[in-house]
Amino acid sequence: MRRDFRSLPKMVAEDVGAHVVAAGMLLDSDPEQALEHARYARKKASRTPAAREANGIAAYHVGNWSEALSELRAARRMGGQSHVAIIADCERALGRPQRALDLLRSEDVSELSKDEQIELRIVGAGARRDLGQLEAAVVALQIPELDPQRKESWSVRLFYAYADNLVAAGRNEEAFTWFVHAANADDEETTDAPERLDELVPVLGGPEEAEKLVEQADADVATDTEGSNQDEDGQADTSRDVDLGVWD
Repeated sequence: MRRDFRSLPKMVAEDVGAHVVAAGMLLDSDPEQALEHARYARKKASRTPAAREANGIAAYHVGNWSEALSELRAARRMGGQSHVAIIADCERALGRPQRALDLLRSEDVSELSKDEQIELRIVGAGARRDLGQLEAAVVALQIPELDPQRKESWSVRLFYAYADNLVAAGRNEEAFTWFVHAANADDEETTDAPERLDELVPVLGGPEEAEKLVEQADADVATDTEGSNQDEDGQADTSRDVDLGVWD
């Protein structure tokens, strides 16, 4: 960001930088206000990638897909970050899933961070689902990183997206299992995985059947991690198990 703003007069650079930082700080709590800050920065420094990226990301968070797409494309042309997963997701939101898939195929995925690679997978699966290719959407997320033993920055999003696509494909028992994994990995409670589990309980036949699936999911993870994730008594640590009390 500092590099981008070096071409601006010092006072302007400080002003624009403050608004970009404000946009980032407000993105989760007040995205509309974040967008106002980002638009101000974009107006004052329209030829800097950082200002255009801030505008695009803020617009994406409030659902202004066209604005987000335009700004992020502009930032990319200027040499900013690719944000290809967000760009592709905007194409999906605008009703153009095939264009999203074409964009994903054009990227050199190996040059992206692991987080963006996973996001690309998730967006690609969503585009397949938009096209009615439900099983293909599920298969698209069956990658080595789809491992309930792993708790990476992208694990919750991947587990949740996989479960969501399984529901769309009518594979409810598998979906329930992966929502369990998503809930167990979601320390920050960023998803509604517990609510999605509640919704599936009657579909699966009631609390008893749901509890069996939870026990099986936890047992599978405990078996796989035996010896590497144990408590003081030598037992597998399942402290993040889903609380089923609300189903009683």
